[in-house]
Amino acid sequence: MIIVTKKKKISNKYKVPAQTRIGHVHLKVSDLDKALVFYRDILGFKVTMMYGDQAAFLSAGGYHHHIGLNTWESEGASPAKREGVGLYHAAIVYPERSDLAAIIQRIRASGYPINGASDHGVSEAIYLRDPDNNRIELYWDRPIDVWPKKEDGKIDMYTKPLDIQSLLKTLKQA
Repeated sequence: MIIVTKKKKISNKYKVPAQTRIGHVHLKVSDLDKALVFYRDILGFKVTMMYGDQAAFLSAGGYHHHIGLNTWESEGASPAKREGVGLYHAAIVYPERSDLAAIIQRIRASGYPINGASDHGVSEAIYLRDPDNNRIELYWDRPIDVWPKKEDGKIDMYTKPLDIQSLLKTLKQA
């Protein structure tokens, strides 16, 4: 455990390269089969590898894995608590608005509950919880040139209700 006893000034000269991205999320789950029903069968990720009956690795588009699931320290455990520290949510970004519409339609058809839907100006998103109560955000980003900006040029994100019907109409146009 690292304990910080005195604040140190850290140089802000280092900048993360623009091409940097988050690679994958690896979740501890209580029941691998239930987690696979959610991530594979409902969300549509492909299993790229099973590690016995304790772990699965899933992907979109042939990547080695975007999502890892395991029961190594969590088999049969209680669902994730809302309060306390930990991951707030894992976010999955879809390439096109119609792709987000398609997954919304798929989730609705499965009967799986959607917990929320928001327009953030820069993106449109829906929110749900996996079988272990982990929060999942599914979204698409609007093109950068249409993001709302303040007078000083900084991004002006907001949270408004998502017009799901307008979003679903993109399926008819595609």
